[in-house]
Amino acid sequence: MPSAAATNRRSARFLVSPSQRLDRRMKFASISGPRARLASCQGIVRAGLMFTRGVFTSPWFRHSSGPVFRGKSVTILNAQFVSHVGRLVLEDYVELQGASQLGISFGENVSIGRGTMIRPSSYYGGEAGVGLRMGDRSSVGAGGFIGCSGWIEIGNDVMIGPGVRLFSENHAFDRLDIPIKEQGVNRGQLIIEDDCWIGSGVTVMSGVRIRRGTVVAAGSVVTRDTAEGSVIAGTPARLLRVRGEDSVA
Repeated sequence: MPSAAATNRRSARFLVSPSQRLDRRMKFASISGPRARLASCQGIVRAGLMFTRGVFTSPWFRHSSGPVFRGKSVTILNAQFVSHVGRLVLEDYVELQGASQLGISFGENVSIGRGTMIRPSSYYGGEAGVGLRMGDRSSVGAGGFIGCSGWIEIGNDVMIGPGVRLFSENHAFDRLDIPIKEQGVNRGQLIIEDDCWIGSGVTVMSGVRIRRGTVVAAGSVVTRDTAEGSVIAGTPARLLRVRGEDSVA
């Protein structure tokens, strides 16, 4: 049997209206006064508009459980290939192409930043790409590009900074007798395990596995697998140190 204290906590939660709970979330720490209250109100209005758009979006998804917050001018093509569990935030100008062999799947509390493009396939037909799976509590910053024509898997609690580019396909270019664009592509996979931080402007190439707990410095180009808990930087990226150990640079 639940304790009386637990029962009282649940009862108190239900006495708080959704608008009051949203107001608490939208408050800014360390600032107060009329300007802070105005900022909170603006945030509530924005969230309300995004939620309203999301209500009309989620029925088109393959599977939808939890609220969708859709920013302005978000483009979603082939939504029947997209699924999510829990809250999904698509900020302004996100471009999401769903058509893919394995679909596009988002976990709980996922956020896709302003202007990010997720493209497994061409908009004009041709061979469908493979797809994307993104775990719980992971996020992509503004201006990202996820080229999941091969398979891309992003784990739980992954932070991906602004302007990050993820690729799971490379052009073939060995022959000299025909143009590169006529030589086709080589599809691979790109795996980012749990609890990684990918800094701003990073490029990760096809075939790479970024192991759990890795930190990738801003602007790096990752061309090979990383060790668990490593800190890497550079073009191409190299090991600086392992978290919890002394520097090896």
